[in-house]
Amino acid sequence: SRVSREGDLIYIDVRGDGFLYHMVRMIAGTFIRVGKGKIPPEEVAEILASGDSLRSGPTAPARGLCLEEVSYKK
Repeated sequence: SRVSREGDLIYIDVRGDGFLYHMVRMIAGTFIRVGKGKIPPEEVAEILASGDSLRSGPTAPARGLCLEEVSYKK
């Protein structure tokens, strides 16, 4: 995952070899909670590794979510 900012826009780039239902939106919700100071940044890796959706942030709304690329191993 990578978070970056360009002007008023914040980009959350997530790359992986498989995703669960709403997974990226939950990751975004967790990052939003970090940005609001509700979760220390140091805890994000542990929260994501735990797989416990109750520890993550709320599911972010789908608006603004954009799939940019799908690639397959050859």
